[in-house]
Amino acid sequence: MEGDPRVDVSVVMPCLNEAVALGGCIERAQAAIKALGVRGEVVVSDNGSTDGSAGIAEAMGARVVHQPVRGYGAAYLAGIAASRGEYIVMADADGTYPFEDSEKFVAPLRDGYEFVIGSRFRGEILPGAMPWTHRRIGNPILSGILRWFFHTDISDAHCGMRATTREAYERMDLRTTGMEFASEMVVKAAQEGLRTCEVPITYRPREGESKLHPMRDAWRHMRFMLLLSPTHLFVLPGVILFLLGMLGMLFMLPGPLQVGGHAYDVHVIWTLSIGRCRARPQCDGIRTLSRKVARH
Repeated sequence: MEGDPRVDVSVVMPCLNEAVALGGCIERAQAAIKALGVRGEVVVSDNGSTDGSAGIAEAMGARVVHQPVRGYGAAYLAGIAASRGEYIVMADADGTYPFEDSEKFVAPLRDGYEFVIGSRFRGEILPGAMPWTHRRIGNPILSGILRWFFHTDISDAHCGMRATTREAYERMDLRTTGMEFASEMVVKAAQEGLRTCEVPITYRPREGESKLHPMRDAWRHMRFMLLLSPTHLFVLPGVILFLLGMLGMLFMLPGPLQVGGHAYDVHVIWTLSIGRCRARPQCDGIRTLSRKVARH
């Protein structure tokens, strides 16, 4: 198979020091390919592991791609670029995702879907697999914002197990190198109008040390979504501020507004500026100008 470019399914795993779980993930992926009865390959995109992960992958018959540029997205970009399958199945190599269920992701692609994403919330999250803050706050909020901004119905936008056709992947033209890669894929799938479906999955506790940085990664996702949605970043805030300004002007039309013994009018900022300048010699010119304005 190594010299034959014709492959039906490529299972791609990003890897950074996953020696504890990697072997089991590869074994389950290879069993799933065999059960599908197709020509397949397992591609491990090593992101600079120092625990022997690359050696484990090679010993188990997986193709290893070395990506020196750090980042979740960078690892995927290199791994998928080196893969040869018509269908691409993606999942993390930390033992959390059920590679044995790869058929559930490939079958919809055969039926005409172009992008398939797992849903942990519509499936099962085993005890200890996801912190309460991620399950009840972080993931639901970020997924909800993505649905609102980009008009998609994906329930779990950050599920790490997905599948896509080669042609659809190329149309998405993914670029990001960090954790926001997960959001970019869902956003681009929606923007390209790809036929999309969700597959409920069972999410397991992680094996080995987590690489997530919750606040930093959440901000990367949020920043990316805002940059790709100028309506929500610029237009809506601008409209709101404009309406607030117009409302303030309407309140001022009848005359000065008395609040707590203070009068507020269109000249309130000018008046406050003059008051702060009274004790400063360099403000003589301003005081003279203000007296002239008052006389007129």
